[in-house]
Amino acid sequence: MSPEGRGIASGHHPAAARSDTFRILHVSTGNVCRSPITERLTRHALAHRLGGLPAGGLIVESAGTWGHEGAPMEANAAAVLADFGADASGFTGRELLDEHVIRADLVLTATRDHRAQVISMGHSAGLRTFTLKEFTRLVRAIDPATLPPLDDGVAERARALVRAAAALRGWLLAPSPDADEVYDPYGAPITFFRSIGDEINQALDPVVTALTGVTAAR
Repeated sequence: MSPEGRGIASGHHPAAARSDTFRILHVSTGNVCRSPITERLTRHALAHRLGGLPAGGLIVESAGTWGHEGAPMEANAAAVLADFGADASGFTGRELLDEHVIRADLVLTATRDHRAQVISMGHSAGLRTFTLKEFTRLVRAIDPATLPPLDDGVAERARALVRAAAALRGWLLAPSPDADEVYDPYGAPITFFRSIGDEINQALDPVVTALTGVTAAR
């Protein structure tokens, strides 16, 4: 997937593009480690599942609650992406703004604190904001047969997936408080970055499968 879509046009409301566009926003703290890894791994997985074709209106972005505006991705984060064959080029950090949340159809955060911060911004974000691992747990419980077929468009299928996950949230609780957290590797050695990259990749796999209807090649 190309890196287009990171810019936010002023005065644009998500309803204007809702019929054929679905925006996924990944949120962490600085937007230089976890959320860039998650953004670029999501793009990479979508491109592979869809055979390199455009992702049918899916736009994947990221931002940080204390984002380092304009900062490059951490070198260890870029190294992790290289391990997966994902593209780290052209990335610049962003601070999370209201307009990012307004335009997002799905917000996936690294931690519960990030989720709470996004929801506290308002914009009816509660039903479309999850931690990444929380969303993975909920998606695993959704029967793919209940989702719209891909012939209806990936964006329509994605919106149905979010609605189904939100409906399950109160029924499928985390086994422990830590189960929904992706811990911050900032300042840690590359070995810890790689373990976090593996966690993120494993959490993304069922999500991308549900979005595209295509399982990863083994």
